[in-house]
Order: sequence, then C-alpha cells, then structure tokens
Amino acid sequence: MAQTRETKTDVVLIGTGIMSATLGALLRLVEPDWSITMVERLDAAAAESSDPWNNAGTGHSALCELNYTPELPNGTIDITKAVTVNEQFQVSRQFWASAVENGVLTDVRSFLNPVPHVSFVEGAERVDYLRRRRDALAANPLFAATEFINDNDEFARRLPYMAAGRNFTEPVALNWSTDGTDIDFGALSKNLIGYGVRTGTSVMFGQEVTDLKRDGDGWEVRIRNRRTKERSVIRTRFVFVGAGGDSLPLLQKSGITEAKGYGGFPVSGQFLRTANPAATGRHQAKVYGFPPLGAPPMSAPHLDTRIINGQPWLLFGPFAGWSPKFLKFGKITDLPLSVKPNNLGSMIGVGLTQMSLTTYLLSQLALSESDRIAALRVFAPTADGADWDLITAGQRVQVIKPAEGFGGTLEFGTAVLASSDGSIAGLLGASPGASTAVPAMLDVMTRCFPDRYQRWQPRLTELIPSLGTELSGEPKLFDEVWNWGNRVLGLGSQVPAVDPTI
Repeated sequence: MAQTRETKTDVVLIGTGIMSATLGALLRLVEPDWSITMVERLDAAAAESSDPWNNAGTGHSALCELNYTPELPNGTIDITKAVTVNEQFQVSRQFWASAVENGVLTDVRSFLNPVPHVSFVEGAERVDYLRRRRDALAANPLFAATEFINDNDEFARRLPYMAAGRNFTEPVALNWSTDGTDIDFGALSKNLIGYGVRTGTSVMFGQEVTDLKRDGDGWEVRIRNRRTKERSVIRTRFVFVGAGGDSLPLLQKSGITEAKGYGGFPVSGQFLRTANPAATGRHQAKVYGFPPLGAPPMSAPHLDTRIINGQPWLLFGPFAGWSPKFLKFGKITDLPLSVKPNNLGSMIGVGLTQMSLTTYLLSQLALSESDRIAALRVFAPTADGADWDLITAGQRVQVIKPAEGFGGTLEFGTAVLASSDGSIAGLLGASPGASTAVPAMLDVMTRCFPDRYQRWQPRLTELIPSLGTELSGEPKLFDEVWNWGNRVLGLGSQVPAVDPTI
C-alpha cells in the first residue's frame, strides 16, 4: 500500500468560493509569512455557489429587497434589518476599494458594475407601503438617495422594457436607488485567489476533504484526489470550512460541539435568462418585488441586469427546485447522511412547522414553461418566451438551528460556527451571504484569533476605514468613505442610460 503523503501548513481553507477567497486575502494582508493552503474538490475556482450563474449577483445592501423592511402591525416600517445588511455591505465595499488601491484586486470591471437597485409594487395598498418605506429609509444617511416614483411616464422612462404593454390602470410605484451594484462573485473570488497565489498561497484542485480529525491543538485534514484516488493528509493549526452547502457535513465530521443539533435543508433555484439586446438594451436595473404569499423571503421575484464576462444579460426568477444534494455537483446522499441523532429533533421540528414552505416548493416544482413566462410578464408584459431559456442555479442549504428542548428553527441568513478553541470555523446559510463576506470573515478572525486580532486592527482599519463604526450614525464619515469607494471602484454616475428606441 502506498504511503499517505503528509504536509504541514498554518491555515487550510476548504473551498475556493467567495468566503475562503476573502478570508485568505485578509489573512495574507495581516500575516504575510503564514503558509496558507486552499483545497477545492472541483477543477476550477468558485464553480459552486459563487459562480455567476449560480446566484443573482445582487450586491445585497437592502436597497431593494422588501423582506428587509417589513411593515409592523402598527403600520410603521421597520428598517432595522435593512440598516444591518447595508452596514455589512459597506464593510465589504470598503475592503474591495482598498484591495484595488493595494493591487490585491486588479480588474474591477470583471466583477463589479453599477446597476440601480429598484423595488417594484402594484396596487394602491402596496404603493402606499412603498411610499412609507421610502420615508422611513430617507432619514438614514445610508438610504438618503432612495427615490419614490409613482408617475407612469417616469416609470416608462426608467424601465421601458417593463413599461411596454403595461396596463397602468393598476397603480404602480418604485423605490429607486442609483447606488446599487451587480457583482460577479466568481470573478471576484478568482481575483482574490490570484492575489493569494502571487503571494505564496497554495491551491489544490480536484481534491476532496474526506475527514477532519483532531491533531493536538490543530487538525488533520484528510484528502482524496478525485482523479487518481490518491490520499493525503495536511496537518494545520487552523481550518476554515467555506464549502458552501457541504460545510455542514464537514463540520459534523469534525465533531465540534458547536455544530451539534444543526441541520440543513437544500433548496435549488432556477432562473430565466436572455441576452437579446431588445431586452437587455431596455432594462438596466435590478428590480425586486414581493415574494408570493406563503413563500420564503429568498423567493422574491426579480428582473436583473447581469454583466458576466463583459456580456449584458437579464435574469428573472428565482423559481424553486429541489434536490437532496448539498452542492450543485454534490451527491444524492448528502441530505440523508446529514441527519444525525443530535440533529434529528431539529429536523423533525422544522418539518412539522414549515408546511407553508413545503406547499410552496411543491407548487414551484409543478410550474410549466408557460407558468414561468406568465410570472415574467408580471414584470415585463411584452416578454417573448422564445428569447428566454431556463438555467439551474446553485444549491442553497438553509440552516436548521437547534431550539431549546426539542425542535429547531429554519434560518434564512448566514451563520458562522466556530469551535471554542478557535481552531476551526465554518460558514452556513445563504443570502445575503456573499455580499457580506468581509464582515463575516472578520467575525471568523475575531473569534478564532482573539490573541492576534488586536494587533491586526491598525492594518485592518487601514483597509476598512469605518471598521467598528456604524456609518448610519456617522453621516460625515459615510460620505467620505462612500465617495472614496465610488472614485476607486469607478462607480457613482457611470450607470449606463437605457435606450428606449431599441
């Protein structure tokens, strides 16, 4: 039998998506002498959740997502979640700007483009809600530029593709923000990984982590080459599991108590897409509506401008699908093998309390091609079904968090799990996910390296000037870092104008 090859490294990052790519860049900037190894089961970087066709590419900053601004029973609009999400995005945005200035990121337009973020509603009650939503947001400096538009002519000027053929007897309204972005998280991940490789990071492709075992104060990462079946071991003092949907099974393998009781429920997505200039030339915006009644927040329909490899596209969706796989290129045994004695109660509890989600999924699975085009025509009444094709996006594993006693709760955000000794951490969950990669990875650094984080802070503050400050309470500082980010990232007024004559 061939001897198992063993190596040592300071840090192992599992997965080459946006989370591992971001953490690798941050650690390289504060600890340039550390050895870092990235392990990827596929043959390309960022080919799962971070791939541009596997997500909506929205720079989630709560400018347009209506689920972040719920109406309370007393009629007021709660913007708490919107502010939190936007604050997180501001941290990511500042880091990207610093990364450009420091030569970490070398091709901004490959991953970041200015695209307005828009909320869209129909009906008198929802128009009134959108007016009150704008009023609630406008008092906060992060959202002060949000416009309320209920003039039909202005609607048609800004969104000619959505206005064509529309019966305006039903009132419509928009909340419009020019501050939005479209992000290719795959290209961003590859940019960050490229910096890591240039500065000494090792990347292993086609290598699958099969087990995680304690090794004194560190970890033994067991790996299998998917092509040759050769097995190897990496010994390390810190592991980050940024493996998308596969993070939960790997954290379960580690045996850390912090992962006990957690479960996951996979949901896949589908989008309609077109590159026809008759559509893309008349719609440059990400336009979000309300999710269907009884549907989860992540199901809000949206018609999005995408820029992928320099090519403009429109995407519409999402439409839910289902597979027991935890990754798009995963295994059908992923879900059943993730059910353990310690999380069975959480899984059963969610199954008993989330019948509306089950009903929604079943209704989505029953949709026909004509049903999907009909949903698109709510946004774009003259859309030609022949222009659009259906693509399957990435898998998302919704976190099932253990509740006290018996049962669990379904979480629709992201969660960082870390061992008590800080030697291993992983990220679970979905949206807003990628958009908040920088604050999420700073959280990992704070929790896993508490003895070093204070020493890192001056360097991190150089990279993220507002670090530790809530910009919503510091309008002057917000203006400074926002204008700096616009200049460095080439954003601001560079939004392309639509051509209503196309």
